[in-house]
Amino acid sequence: MALTLADLKGKTVGACVSGGLDSRTIAKVMVEAGVKVVAFSADLGQPDEKNINDIKKRMAPCGVDTVIVDLRDAMAEACFQVIEAQAMYDGGYWNSTGIARAVTVRGLLPEMKRRRCSVLVHGATGRGNDQMRFERYTNVLEPKMQVYSPWRDADLLRKFAGRTQMVEFLSQYNIQAFVGTKKKYSTDSNLAGLSHEAEDLESMETSMLIVEPTMGVWPHQAPDKVERFTVRFVKGRAVQINGREVSPLTAMQTANKLAGRNGIGMKHALENRIIGTKSRGVYEAPGMELLATCLRYVYQATMDRRAGLLFGQLSKLVADQIYDGRYFDPVTQAARAAISVFSKHATGEVEVGLYKGNIFFNRLTGCRASIYNEADSSMEASEGLNPVSSQGFAEIQSVEARMLAHAGQIAPR
Repeated sequence: MALTLADLKGKTVGACVSGGLDSRTIAKVMVEAGVKVVAFSADLGQPDEKNINDIKKRMAPCGVDTVIVDLRDAMAEACFQVIEAQAMYDGGYWNSTGIARAVTVRGLLPEMKRRRCSVLVHGATGRGNDQMRFERYTNVLEPKMQVYSPWRDADLLRKFAGRTQMVEFLSQYNIQAFVGTKKKYSTDSNLAGLSHEAEDLESMETSMLIVEPTMGVWPHQAPDKVERFTVRFVKGRAVQINGREVSPLTAMQTANKLAGRNGIGMKHALENRIIGTKSRGVYEAPGMELLATCLRYVYQATMDRRAGLLFGQLSKLVADQIYDGRYFDPVTQAARAAISVFSKHATGEVEVGLYKGNIFFNRLTGCRASIYNEADSSMEASEGLNPVSSQGFAEIQSVEARMLAHAGQIAPR
């Protein structure tokens, strides 16, 4: 049975907040209803949040204290796991929001329990993916914790039909909630990237170029010069960038900066939501795109054809699981374990050139597990594969081909 606002009276709830209009409205509504509210916000390295502690200031007038939980290292580790699995969803979307929800819920739940919260409150819309992610991660990680979704509460939906009603409500308590001009789109951000959707982007006649990049620039705005980028991987993990040792966090921050200024990682997708509808989004993920592309070059050198086929299937499975809010499920972890069999051989240094949204391969070195042999692949005379040896293979292949033809299984022109 879904919780309602009335069910929360007298309870201590942990509210996941961003400090925005929705967060402040929900918090104030619950406080006025006699609910003890403790607000929580995750520091995920949001590039559009200049000072994460500003969230505390924005929430304070609502009568709640806000706990900021530093999850930047956890978010960076999650980015590395997504990159290792090459886990892109529909249209090449790097699952930046999906993986962030796994990190957020797992990181905030212990803090909520320490403050004796018995209910997790999230402000996700009843039409999107995040409602399912927040709820499912809470269920699997802390099954005794209840979940309240305000924007699935019929009474609240009737009272707050839109932003105007929220602003009017907060103004009764002298809480400023500047709306300004109509937003062109909404944004969710973290270290992995930004997702832009809704408002003007809901129309398929609106160009993706209305988005103003936060982590970089559009390709046509990037410098007219190729920038060299070098990354060293050890077992599928970036450990050096341009010759300097990096942690997962510094790797992501550095890759975001360098790729962003060269217009890398701007994507458009019409993705299939968990609940069955489609959502149009514009995504920024410069660091993810850059590091994952470089790692892909190592994988190409170390995997044979069948390994590549299996890896692709596992990669899609992990991507779907992340999107669906099932990252901690056994099947996801089993797929990740299988992927680690391939990534343990992915050691090498990749150099690429970055230019106006493009990533150009320059060289791969130090990859001892590479199964590429220049002599075998050469079209020139070499000591590699003897072309004459291919005759027997061709004759064996011809047996099956002719049998299919004689059996009438191959349609003539």
